[in-house]
Amino acid sequence: MKVVVIGGTGLIGSKLVARLGEHGHEAVAAAPNTGVNTLTGEGLAEVLDGAAVVVDVSNSPSFADDPVMEFFRTSTTNLLEYSAKAGVGHYVALSVVGTDRLSESGYFRAKIAQEKLIRESGRPYSIVHAPQFFEFVTAIADLSTVGDEVHLPPVLFQPMASDDVAAGVGRVAVGEPLNGIQEIGGPEVFRLDELVRKSLAAKGDPRRVVADEQARYSGALIGERTLVPGPDAQLGEITFDKWLAQQQ
Repeated sequence: MKVVVIGGTGLIGSKLVARLGEHGHEAVAAAPNTGVNTLTGEGLAEVLDGAAVVVDVSNSPSFADDPVMEFFRTSTTNLLEYSAKAGVGHYVALSVVGTDRLSESGYFRAKIAQEKLIRESGRPYSIVHAPQFFEFVTAIADLSTVGDEVHLPPVLFQPMASDDVAAGVGRVAVGEPLNGIQEIGGPEVFRLDELVRKSLAAKGDPRRVVADEQARYSGALIGERTLVPGPDAQLGEITFDKWLAQQQ
């Protein structure tokens, strides 16, 4: 089965292409550096020719409110149009756990718009909601640093390894369209501030992590379970400690 992975040279995309290939599928990485541009439409008709599935794991180069909205609206509109013309039978997109609860954030408003375009397109689709990846826990700290302190809300958090994200997206991609959302998550639930504290300590980072109920996440105030998938989520296998040991 030919599966085109938009954003196929990135962190998740490259792992997904490799995993699909290992399972006997014709997995094609599509990205600007392979001649495919979803913003302009360049290369889309050619790469989607003969594809059974298209998986969009791409992300905006800018997270500022207006550029990120423009990216997801334009790229998704183009991708839906070209995949329909090519007769692609399953449209899969990677999104984020809690997206519908984070509309205060410009980035998540853009993800909400992306999901709405997909749902209303009339195309057979599946949307995968993943939590944050272990690989970006330090980036969360960087975005939340004030002086030498990291201010984070003491909420529940269920991140996962990028390998498990790719596996979860891959399972959905080769299955029947859900015409709905599949949540995935890590095997463990943490408190956000405690996990970041543990991660920084493992790296020898001296910043102090402060549990701050008024601190924002991606520009939004969040509740205790905003970042946690529901009870029907498919859970990954790689624990944070195992992932951390692999990095070291």
